[in-house]
Amino acid sequence: MSLCGGSGPAAAPRLRPRAAQMARRPELLCGAAILLGCAFLVALKVTCSRAKDVTMPAKLPVNFFSARSPVIDLFRGQLDYADHLRQDSEIVLYFFYAPWCGQSIATREEIEHVASRLSDQVLFVAVNCWWNQGKCRKQKHFFYFPVIHLYHRSFGPIEYKGPMSAVYIEKFVRRVMTPLLYISSRSKLLDFLSNYEPGVIGYFEFNASPQPPGYLTFFTSALHSLKKDYLGTIRFGVITDKRVAEEISLVHSGSVYLHRHVNTSLIYPNDIMNYTAENICKWALENREMLIRWLRPHGGKSLLLNNELKKGPALLIFIPYNPLAEIHPLLDEITKVALEYHNCNKSQAAEPDLQHLGDTDSPAFDSSVPDAHPKLPETFSITKYPCCNTVVLPQWHSISRTHNVCELCINQTLGVKPNKVHGPHCNFLEIEAALDSFYLQEHTFFQVISNTIECSNFLSFYSPFSYYTACCRTVNRHFLSFISSENAIFQTPKVAFSSHGKKDNTQHSTPHIEDRNCFIPNLHISDTNITGLSCRTNKTLNLYLLDSNLFWIYAERLGASRSTHLKEFAAIVDLKEEVHYVLDQNQSLVGSTLENFIKNFSILYSPLKRHLVDDHSVHLHGQHVIREVTTHTFHETVFLSEKNVLLLYYSPWCGFCASLNHIFVQLARLLPPDNFIVARIDITRNDLPWEFMTDHLPTILLFPHQRKDQSMKFPEDFPVNLPNLLKFILHHSSLSSSEPCTKECLHKGTVLQQGHISHLEREIQKLRSEIRALHQAHDQLEAQLSEARREEHRLQQQKHTLEKQHKTLQLHSEQLQATYDQKNKELLEMAEKLQELADASENLLKANTLLRILVASREGKLHSKEEIKESLLSEQTVSEDLDVSVSTGTDTEEERIDNTDITDTEHSSGNRTE
Repeated sequence: MSLCGGSGPAAAPRLRPRAAQMARRPELLCGAAILLGCAFLVALKVTCSRAKDVTMPAKLPVNFFSARSPVIDLFRGQLDYADHLRQDSEIVLYFFYAPWCGQSIATREEIEHVASRLSDQVLFVAVNCWWNQGKCRKQKHFFYFPVIHLYHRSFGPIEYKGPMSAVYIEKFVRRVMTPLLYISSRSKLLDFLSNYEPGVIGYFEFNASPQPPGYLTFFTSALHSLKKDYLGTIRFGVITDKRVAEEISLVHSGSVYLHRHVNTSLIYPNDIMNYTAENICKWALENREMLIRWLRPHGGKSLLLNNELKKGPALLIFIPYNPLAEIHPLLDEITKVALEYHNCNKSQAAEPDLQHLGDTDSPAFDSSVPDAHPKLPETFSITKYPCCNTVVLPQWHSISRTHNVCELCINQTLGVKPNKVHGPHCNFLEIEAALDSFYLQEHTFFQVISNTIECSNFLSFYSPFSYYTACCRTVNRHFLSFISSENAIFQTPKVAFSSHGKKDNTQHSTPHIEDRNCFIPNLHISDTNITGLSCRTNKTLNLYLLDSNLFWIYAERLGASRSTHLKEFAAIVDLKEEVHYVLDQNQSLVGSTLENFIKNFSILYSPLKRHLVDDHSVHLHGQHVIREVTTHTFHETVFLSEKNVLLLYYSPWCGFCASLNHIFVQLARLLPPDNFIVARIDITRNDLPWEFMTDHLPTILLFPHQRKDQSMKFPEDFPVNLPNLLKFILHHSSLSSSEPCTKECLHKGTVLQQGHISHLEREIQKLRSEIRALHQAHDQLEAQLSEARREEHRLQQQKHTLEKQHKTLQLHSEQLQATYDQKNKELLEMAEKLQELADASENLLKANTLLRILVASREGKLHSKEEIKESLLSEQTVSEDLDVSVSTGTDTEEERIDNTDITDTEHSSGNRTE
């Protein structure tokens, strides 16, 4: 059986005639070969094109969530179906994911956990927004995954940008479910207002209609707030009881009230701004009071921390936080500290218990009374002199250990009698003018050592109705001990007035918070009182909270212990000064501890010790010849050790540092361990004091014994090898001896010292001779310089002469160039004329040649004519009886020939004439 289906013997007879026919006709064979070749080329081209365009189709997506999950998984990106499902639900959560994304996979369990708790109230829909055939991929263009959108009926989307944790997601979903908190009683109002987050309250009477005017607008403004601020820092509440609304001075239905703890609370200005959801949200966000903020970095590249730390010193507090918990005792305590810290006016509105709500006339809740606060004792009121600034004068001598600290205040008067002017607080320009006047009389405030406060008044240069008060005293550099010494704290110094100014009562002096306890008599402030400290110091702190359950890695980087079980930590970071301080983790994180931490930072000479980051991964072993130094062991190893210390600064990324390891190992084995320590420190994992920092790697420092403050740096231009290191160490190190010195040793030492003295004297003589030689060389150099100056002057004159000659030659060159151009032009014209003459001569030569040819032809014709005549004459003699007609015809022919000759002659003459 053949492949085509027929038998072999039966098919052979049919092929033989065709083969014989093709053999008899070769053109058929050639045509068949050509057709087969073309077919092969076409097939090859089609095959190649298919091989280029063929790509492996993407695999069909599969379920991302399990079938039993309460989340509806649209793994093919059916966004239109998701919108259809949203129409039948009040609250919908969209979870847009990419199946390959690790964050999406990690968040899947968190979403399932939230859905298992809220699936009866919220519709959870997951959409695969990565499959290229799905509508989600075609319509949405996300830059990251996963993305969570929430819809409250037709309002949305509200994007959630917080931590991808179940408790945070559930908290945000519940805020979207109930954006307004119903406040039905006075106790609930107290709870709402005592919260640290800003609160917006709307009062609406539901007696007239199911939905009073403005309620839906207020409800939508709460959703707008969640849309613009995913942290949900503003809480919205609604009051329906008129008696409860009167507690916060809300009388008319539709009024909106913004509660602020420290500053005056506000009522939405309906007469100025339109009553819309966007305006209410914008008004609340712009006027909210942020005493303490939550920081929630998303884990990617972000400038969140950098932007906040650039605002000033920051207190970062790490606490374990559960958003779903009903009570937060630690957070409440931190909030109380923040309120006291920012309570500059000592207003009762800053008290968390809000006991004054029973008094409807309280100025704290009357928006029409700005800056309302209870009056303080007249003597020590901070508003007595609202414009004060602490000035630290320079030391009177370089070796002095005291500073002159002055409190400069601005006093304003009306007329001759000093009266307090009720006006706004002073601005920067007033303080600047006071400082200018103060520094002009700076020398009059210097005191060497004095235990009294000397106050003086001096007039302003800019206004006759204002003068300045400066109260100064000397403060020892080690005055910090007054913090720990109770006697020093409450020791009242004597107050006196200097004679260089106008005397005034002592109660007019208002020293700064740093030294208020020591400077002002009869002022006793408890150790835990920080009320209004943010407004009385130049080192105001911004307070931030971070969830230690999510961001403990930041706390570890700042210095928190990794082995602690209680994740509570506080640190102050001052980006401008490039320092940060850490609260002792052995102390519990409570309100009193935070207050002391803040006070110690705020004083002028802070007793806080700068924290340096240490490398916890270093384990010290005794058998290592090279000691590994960290931040905590740096002082002990380098300064407290009674040995010479050779320290290598290195980094793991420094390749050249790694190549020095074998050299330092050999060096450590050669040096005696009783006198030398060879160590190294990783500067990328350990912080060092600024005087020991370096910007060049590797850096080698030698700290000699008994001269640790005179550290020597290995020269950077010398190659780092064993001989150079040994020479460097032996030259700069000091060897210590453990044996006691005898009389012979002392005598040898004396002789040696005398030899050193004589050697130094000889060296001094050499130096003096060298100085004299240098002076002579200096004189010679001066003479050479004067000669060089004269030579320079002569060269300058020659230069001017050459410049003049150059200009003359340049003019002459320009003239020659113009002459050359003119002659060149004339030569070109003559060349053209000569070319015309040459052409005419050539034409004449051609005509002459033609004439010669014509003359030659004419001579030939004349010669033939003579021969013809001679023949005719001979014929006439032989046959005289020729017929007359023949002679006549002959004559006629001769005439014709003559005419032809004449015509030719005239034609040749004409040509010659031409």
